[in-house]
Amino acid sequence: MKEMELEEIVGRSAWLGRDLHDKEDEWIYRLNDTEIAEIDVALRHLQATGRQIPDIGKEHFPLKHFARTLRLLQTEIENGLGILLIRGLPRDRYSAEEMGLIYWGIGAHFGRAVAQNAQGDVLGHVRDLGRDQYKDMHARGYQTASLLPFHNDSCDIVGLCCLETAQSGGLSAVASSVAVYNAMLRSRPDLVKVLAQPFHADRRGEESEGQKPYYVTPIFIWHKGRMFNRFNRTFIDSAQRFDEVPRLTKLQIEALDTMAAYCKDPLFRLDMKLERGDMQFVNNYCVLHSRTAYVDHGEQDRKRHLLRLWLRTAAFTDYPASLRDRYEDMDKWRSSPRPPSYNFVTMKEVTTH
Repeated sequence: MKEMELEEIVGRSAWLGRDLHDKEDEWIYRLNDTEIAEIDVALRHLQATGRQIPDIGKEHFPLKHFARTLRLLQTEIENGLGILLIRGLPRDRYSAEEMGLIYWGIGAHFGRAVAQNAQGDVLGHVRDLGRDQYKDMHARGYQTASLLPFHNDSCDIVGLCCLETAQSGGLSAVASSVAVYNAMLRSRPDLVKVLAQPFHADRRGEESEGQKPYYVTPIFIWHKGRMFNRFNRTFIDSAQRFDEVPRLTKLQIEALDTMAAYCKDPLFRLDMKLERGDMQFVNNYCVLHSRTAYVDHGEQDRKRHLLRLWLRTAAFTDYPASLRDRYEDMDKWRSSPRPPSYNFVTMKEVTTH
C-alpha cells in the first residue's frame, strides 16, 4: 500500500451509525401519492407488454418525474452515504409477482441486474430454507434464519425488497466500511496494511470448469484514488478447507476480528427494520451489511421473505484487477438467466445448489 493511501477518507461515505440513527430523512426516501401513482402506471404498462424478468429494462417501466428523483438518489448511493431506503409502497395493493416487477423496474433505473448464483437467478429470494451455511458448503446465509455477519456482495449495488417480515428479529444492519477503515487507521494502521493484502475466499462450489474453488482479493482495495471494499469472513474462513490455501496468520485473524468488531459496535452500525414494501439499496464498495437472527411465523404465506437484486451501474466501469476474477463469475451466470419463481416448493429447488 502506498504511503499516500494511508490517509483518512473524508466524505459522506464515512458516516457513523450513531449519527444517522436520528437522521432518517438523510437515508429514507418516502414515496408520495404522485410517485406511487407513477409506479402503478408503469406496472400496468409493463404488464401490457407481456415482458418478463429478466428481459425488462427501464424503458419498459417508464417513470416520469420519479425517474429524475431516482437519478438523484442513485448519486447518493454511489457517491454519498451509500445507503437508501425507499418506503411507502402499499404492499397489500400488489401480489408478490407484481412486487417483483415493480422492484425490478425500479432497479432497472439504477443499473443492470447480474446473476447471484451459478443457477442464473437474477432476482433472488431471501427466505429461510432450513439450511446451514457453516455445515453445508453449498448453502448461503440468505437461506437461513441465523445471524449474518457483516459482509458485502459481488456487485456495485445490492438491493432488498421486503415482501413479508419475521415474527421477531431479522433487523437489517449496515456499517460504513470507510468509517471502519478510518478508525482502524487511527488505532491499528498495521492491521490496515494486513487487510490491504490478498485473502483467499471460497467460491462455495460455484466454480466454473477450470477455475480454482476460491478467488483471491484484498479487503481494502485502492484503485485510481478510490477505495473498494470486499469482505466476507465466512467465505474467507471456509476457504481454509483447501490444502493449497495458505493458513491464516495470527495477524490476519486479528485484523479480520478487529474489522468485524468495529462493524458490530453501536457507534458504527445502523440497524433498521425493513417494513413490508420497503426497498433498500446499498453501495457494496463502501457499506457492509448484516442481519440479526430471527424467529419466523408458522404460516407459509407469512414467513419472512425478501427479494434481492445485484446491480451493475454506469458509475463503476473500471474495477480493480482483484475484483475482476469474481465478477467474471456473475457474467458467466448471467448468460443463462433463470426467471424467478414465487412458489415455495419450487423456490427450494431453484435456490439449492
